[in-house]
Amino acid sequence: MATEEQPKIKLYWLEQSRAQNILWLLEELKVSYELETFHRVNMFAPPELKKIHPLGKSPVISITPSGSTEPIVLAESGFITQYLSEHFGQGTTMMPTRWKDGQEGKIGGETEQWLRWQYFLHFVEGSLMPLLLRAMVLGALKGPKIPFFIRPITAMVANQLLSRLVLPSAQAQLGFLEQQLETSGGDYLCGPELTAADVLISFGLLAAKDKFETFGTWEGDGPKASYPKVFAYIDRLESHPGYQRSIEKIKEIDSSMGIMFQA
Repeated sequence: MATEEQPKIKLYWLEQSRAQNILWLLEELKVSYELETFHRVNMFAPPELKKIHPLGKSPVISITPSGSTEPIVLAESGFITQYLSEHFGQGTTMMPTRWKDGQEGKIGGETEQWLRWQYFLHFVEGSLMPLLLRAMVLGALKGPKIPFFIRPITAMVANQLLSRLVLPSAQAQLGFLEQQLETSGGDYLCGPELTAADVLISFGLLAAKDKFETFGTWEGDGPKASYPKVFAYIDRLESHPGYQRSIEKIKEIDSSMGIMFQA
């Protein structure tokens, strides 16, 4: 019997971007894929990426169905994650079972795990990443790229904005994640098994885990003491074998591009 031709998947890889999440997801899905790599230009994505998708951002993937020469081009991390999980997640834990027994297609027939999964695909890009981006931009006002003679002024302004705009949102979101982990029924956001929602949220949480303290004055002993389940979860993601395999893959990619890997 002839083996059915598999879709061809290509990940357009931009250094130090959220393409890292998609690479980990592809590894968890155990699908074959190609990589096309791009260098940043002055910290920004190169114009060549606009030839793949008009917005020229990363991550972007293309999927060429078997028997076709026209690829499907997907952008936006949440959309990519959902599409890959729905089409290639069979036999993995990346997408929870959607329907309760006998409730297929009915309003309210979805499992709690699936509803959580669907929600967090949107939470990451709609709530968490905008917060972290604001913090990154404001943090840059205190950094070495600001001329030293005006840095005290920009730092003072940045600290005020971080304290008033970023810190309250960070406290709310970390508190929400703490509660979600407490009630998930397992070590991950949707239960006892790692899902694509955990993979998707990993980039932001891992990038920010040592930076939350810089957002302002925290009550008590700081964010790690206030939200122990969240920080234990971050450590769990970082030590997950799949994440570690993806990191080794990223180191190989960065080395081939002449880049020093940065976790």
